[in-house]
This record gives sequence, structure tokens and C-alpha cells, in this order.
Amino acid sequence: MQSVNSVLTPIDFSENADTVFKAAVFLAKTFKAELHVVFVVQNFEDYTGFFVPPINLPNLEEELYASAQQKMESFIAQHKGLCDEAGISAVSSKVLSGDVGEEVVKYAEQKKVQLIVMGTHGYKGLERIMFGSVAEKVVKTAHCPVLTLNPYRDRGEVQD
Repeated sequence: MQSVNSVLTPIDFSENADTVFKAAVFLAKTFKAELHVVFVVQNFEDYTGFFVPPINLPNLEEELYASAQQKMESFIAQHKGLCDEAGISAVSSKVLSGDVGEEVVKYAEQKKVQLIVMGTHGYKGLERIMFGSVAEKVVKTAHCPVLTLNPYRDRGEVQD
């Protein structure tokens, strides 16, 4: 197996993001690797045939992107201490847009990431039905190993 110099963790700002991020920090520390954190704003063009939205989709996507940028900055600032304690000085963050699974895999390829760490569960309900399993898509298409975590196991709440 090749050395791991770069770890990628996609986050979704759900309640599980902290658990997955902490695991990614642990692995980046263990491998003395740089850490990449991404959030993908879902592209809604594929769903326009399902309903007629009362708002303009391009404006919604721009607003979601701007909001995601702010959330990412806040998330990274909130977790800076954890990264500093782990000795990880190279943390990069990026907000992308498009199909979540495809964008995670594309980013990993572009940055030559050797390991992707992600949760098996994020949002629930309608979001999961609409967007499918991002983790499954990434596992099936990634060029590198993917470590998936069920964040509910730590809390004793196993989810399907």
C-alpha cells in the first residue's frame, strides 16, 4: 500500500460532521498527512422535473453556496484547536457544487488524495431519498481507499 500523505473528508454540516471530522483528524495525525475538508452544494438541475419551485434555482444555488462558504469558515475555525493539537498545520477547505459523490471523487483525484474518510449517514428523510447514498457512490468510484464511519455506533443508535 502506498503512503498516505493526504486525507480528504467531505462534511455536510449535519449532526454527524464532528464525529467524522475527528476521525479524519486522527488519521491525518497518524499518517502525518495534510487534511482536505470539502462541502458540496447539491446541484438541483437534475430535480427540476419533479416539481416547479416557487423560486429561481440559480439564485437559490448562489445563496446556498455563499451560506456554505460561511459555514465552512465557521466549522474550520471551530475545529482549529483540534487540528493544532494533532499537529496538522496543512488543512485546506473548499466548497464545491454539483453532484455530491461525483464532486468528492473528482476533488480527490485532482488533489491526489490517498484516503477519503466519510460518514455513512448524514441527513435523513427526504434528503436521503432525493440524493441517495453519497458514501456508496464514493466507495464505488473513488481511485483511493475510502474509510466509512457509522457515526451512530458511538452513540449506540445503529441506523440503516
